[in-house]
Amino acid sequence: MEISDHVYSLPVTLELGGAERTFTPTAVETEEGLILFDTTLPGHADALETALGEHGFDFGDVRFVVLTHHDGDHAGALATVQDRTNDAPTFAHWAEAPYVDGRKFPVKSEDERYPPARVDVEVLDGVGFSTLAGPLELVETFGHAPGHSSFHLPEADLLIAGDALTAADGELQGPAEQHTPDMDRAMKSVALLGELEFDHTICFHGGYADAGTERVREIANE
Repeated sequence: MEISDHVYSLPVTLELGGAERTFTPTAVETEEGLILFDTTLPGHADALETALGEHGFDFGDVRFVVLTHHDGDHAGALATVQDRTNDAPTFAHWAEAPYVDGRKFPVKSEDERYPPARVDVEVLDGVGFSTLAGPLELVETFGHAPGHSSFHLPEADLLIAGDALTAADGELQGPAEQHTPDMDRAMKSVALLGELEFDHTICFHGGYADAGTERVREIANE
């Protein structure tokens, strides 16, 4: 789905444990190629490339990879994606990088973890990217993960929420409590997002929601 000019949602539906689950990475075009936000679970990079192919792209078009956070459904396929994008530089918040590259064990994993992958640039709040959809800014939205980040595209009236928000049947909702270690902090992050101006949201879990600032403020006040 092309959310707006130069912004694409990449739903990847996998059969896991006898049920289907859909994850939604995002791609944003730049003059140098695509920024790919998040990957998917280890072993499923092919499905992600198929989703790119729906918009006429493949891994060769990916210039940068940006992680919202280190959970396995977001970073699990990163090592493979790096190999297949000719080592696209990877950006992650500095508090997430040690979990991605293997210095720390992922917060929500138990006995196993996904293959560690390099982080080339460690970033923080306010870092910006130039895209064909306008300037894009990192917003720290901690709680779901230690350095969870969302990304605001003001000229596109769009938020790439990662897991700071979720969606169900097109309705924007708060973070998933069962997967959020620090729910109090996560809800403070929701309130922070409510200070931004946007009309549309892409959630990694639930995909596109035709809702923005007003609905986020409602969630923060519930």
